[in-house]
Amino acid sequence: MLDILSRGASELGLSLTPKQLDLFERYYVLLSSEGKRAGVTAVTGYEETQQRHFLESLALAAALLEAKLLDSARATSVLDLGAGGGLPGLPIKVLLPHTALTLLEASRRKSDFLRGVVGSLELAGVAVITSRAEDLGRQEGYREGFDMVVARAVAPLPVLLELALPLLRIGGHLATPKGARARAEAEAARVALSVLGGEIIHQERLKIPGAAHPQTLLVVRKTATTPDRYPRRAGIPKKRPLLEKMIE
Repeated sequence: MLDILSRGASELGLSLTPKQLDLFERYYVLLSSEGKRAGVTAVTGYEETQQRHFLESLALAAALLEAKLLDSARATSVLDLGAGGGLPGLPIKVLLPHTALTLLEASRRKSDFLRGVVGSLELAGVAVITSRAEDLGRQEGYREGFDMVVARAVAPLPVLLELALPLLRIGGHLATPKGARARAEAEAARVALSVLGGEIIHQERLKIPGAAHPQTLLVVRKTATTPDRYPRRAGIPKKRPLLEKMIE
């Protein structure tokens, strides 16, 4: 059962209990049935789901544990931005049950799927919010309300920073795995980092056992309060990202 996940987790220095493996097994069943109908993923094969979804998410968690940005005994408040099928947030929650997890998804169909998963797996301490990040980032109680934001394949870094940094407390972190364009995205984000109040503190190869394509983990620390004008209204960060030519 879940041999790829079990072996990979062991290579990452993570030990999954029988209960955790059972949760992953049940999660897979939901992803491959209801998840496919909800449009949260095109990856539904048993082996591919273990590798592409579960193990990649645990590799992110392992890197954050090693960097001491997550702690197995501390109730870190984590927001999964653009959660889709709940990745990487739900695997992190299964691994680290003390995590206070919020799954943010703009699509009602996808967020309904996530509520079903959370209920079926009986996961305590998980909230699902149907909203755009641009809107949530302006709401009292959520703005500067999280220790960490994780985001997987959501947007290029200059755009993602405008969505994520308003939601982080000062000293909090954005963690996002990036592909071959990681270096270019980091370079393009210089202006956004300066304007929004952040700095890249980690830019390193993400260890993913059995991965066909390398990923780079970018970690951004929030260093200052984000100006009140950000995030801009829904859709504008993507349409007009904070690049040098956009700043007067």
